Amino acid sequence: MSEFAELVDQHYEALYRFGYSLTRSPDHAADLVQETFCIWAQKNGQLKDRSKAKTWLFTTLYREFLGQRRKRARFSDEPLDEKTLNENCDNDDQSERQMDGQRVVELLGEMDEMYRAPLALFYIQQHSYKEIAEILEVPIGTVMSRLSRGKDLLRKRMVQEPSSAPKNLVSVNPELFQKNHG
Repeated sequence: MSEFAELVDQHYEALYRFGYSLTRSPDHAADLVQETFCIWAQKNGQLKDRSKAKTWLFTTLYREFLGQRRKRARFSDEPLDEKTLNENCDNDDQSERQMDGQRVVELLGEMDEMYRAPLALFYIQQHSYKEIAEILEVPIGTVMSRLSRGKDLLRKRMVQEPSSAPKNLVSVNPELFQKNHG
């Protein structure tokens, strides 16, 4: 298997999930991933440290997303089409968790891109603060700030919508988990 094919196999799914979290469209996400790998193929020899390929791919996908969004905003009067998620589900706990997760993804997609990208990279793609800072080309402090504010905004949106609020929340007093050193 070629190095390029190995790279695609290793990173395609994660790049697609990140692209989907940004675009909320399976087709646009797939296009972003394809364009990212095309750019890699064109510039393959330019990356000296192959261990940074993952960060390079995510950064490139993010830049492509921003570029396409700017282009659409300039040349299109049509709103971005949003696909509704399938709401036919069973009433069991797994379905409720899935619906809560789907709603979180929807709400994430409605957030300002400044918060959406770091939240998606951290929670969906599980990148470190340092990796997110490199991908988004911002300082780590900015990443931490955007994650904190983004989490707060997302939490407020979830609480404002009773239909999307998690159903099995339990209030916990953190002091109960601290050991008494009497």
